[in-house]
Amino acid sequence: MKDVQSERDERNIFIEKVGVSSIRYPIRIMDKQNGFQNTVALIDIYVDLPSEYRGTHMSRFVEVLNRHRNNMSLSNLERILDDIKQELKAKVAHIILKFPYFVLKKAPITKEESYMDYECAFIASKDEKFDFILEVNVPVHLLCPCSKEIADFGAHNQRANIKVRTKMDKLVWIEEIVEMVENSASAPLYALLKRPDEKYITEKAYMNPMFVEDIVREVSILLNQDDRITYYEVEAISYESIHNHNAYAYLHRDKKNYKD
Repeated sequence: MKDVQSERDERNIFIEKVGVSSIRYPIRIMDKQNGFQNTVALIDIYVDLPSEYRGTHMSRFVEVLNRHRNNMSLSNLERILDDIKQELKAKVAHIILKFPYFVLKKAPITKEESYMDYECAFIASKDEKFDFILEVNVPVHLLCPCSKEIADFGAHNQRANIKVRTKMDKLVWIEEIVEMVENSASAPLYALLKRPDEKYITEKAYMNPMFVEDIVREVSILLNQDDRITYYEVEAISYESIHNHNAYAYLHRDKKNYKD
């Protein structure tokens, strides 16, 4: 059959990324408590496309995934990218796996156990060198310091999402990133809270008010102290309860090149 994708293209335009996105696929992730946990990822895979080719072979991306279906893990990402480069005759390959990661947490007072899910991602690429970023999204509770200061009683509260992206030279567990963020917030979130737990969390948040600027700085301090982490980004979005907009803060540091 005629291979239309491999037809020569005369427009002489290089494309940085071509491929497939949002492939739903089962994966196995390293779990600090249990060794591994199974989850389902949405996977994007891309390669570069030289200017002389009209298109890429989309089916080959899925074929590579199927070839590695019994080892869709962090430790195997570089090998998957090497196979993609070889199969598509590409100079660079990219893969993004977005997945929910579950942590069993105990409520602070009653110690009731429930699973909290955290949206995470593995973001990897390979040209001559392998590059990997771990992304962890941590929902937290923030209480406004300004509101607490000016009100005779009470203060407005909101849920916020803190996104942390890290590069590392030694393994950093997802649970460790979650702990850093939750310790930097007004209070953590839980899937299950009984009334004594709700009382504790409400009072904890009231005694620990945080702007989005505060939490990105607090998380930054903890990431700076971790010698395994070489680069990081911290993004905070607070879904404001008394405003029709969100509050936002962001910072990043390349620890190898950053100076105060």
